[in-house]
Amino acid sequence: MEVIAARTMNALYMYLDVAFLLFLGATLVYTKRYLAILVGLLAGILYFIVDYGYFYLYLGTRSVEGADPFCFLLWLSMSYGFTNFVWIWLWLDRDKRALEWSILIIASWFTTSLLSQSFGGNFAPITISRGTGAYHGIMALILFVGYAILCIHNIRTTDETRKINIPWILAIGILVQFAWEFVLLITGIRNPSFMTIVVNSLLETNLGLPYMYLIHRAVSKRYHENLSRSEKIIVA
Repeated sequence: MEVIAARTMNALYMYLDVAFLLFLGATLVYTKRYLAILVGLLAGILYFIVDYGYFYLYLGTRSVEGADPFCFLLWLSMSYGFTNFVWIWLWLDRDKRALEWSILIIASWFTTSLLSQSFGGNFAPITISRGTGAYHGIMALILFVGYAILCIHNIRTTDETRKINIPWILAIGILVQFAWEFVLLITGIRNPSFMTIVVNSLLETNLGLPYMYLIHRAVSKRYHENLSRSEKIIVA
């Protein structure tokens, strides 16, 4: 099954998004959510390696028209890699301000899209697309393995307090991608495709959530969000 994910925007969209990323990063620094920043930066780098290195150079399934592919995909990867995984990390933190962070991120996507369409007429148009038939099967396998690990853990444990809240993890993985896809769709940037929004929401970000949950649990045992070490309780 081939799902073609395509977008059309102008260069103003990039500049507005960079401004928001700087604002988001400054807000995270001000509130001392340093772990979230670190995770977002690492996720952006990983996105770029996959999107530019694997999809664009190796598979040739990614196309970029109207911009330099390296620079454009570096921005795109850092933009959504950073934003999505900062958002995911804060949800996994059960951050007391998770609602406010969610509104801030979604509102920025919506505003950036509409501002670029209203005032970006003199900026260069950019069209990108990505075929998925060559790798969605592999992504589905990664998703299955991750959730199988969580399910088997819950099946084996007899202590209800140690069970992992899998529906909560699923909700994070699906809703983060869906919010992104939905905003792109209703603002006219994403190609109007019901299949694209459904398949991408179920698969693309969600495949990483089981692994991100396990990473978050391991890191959170050792560090607080401001990077200070957690106090170790020594049992005599």
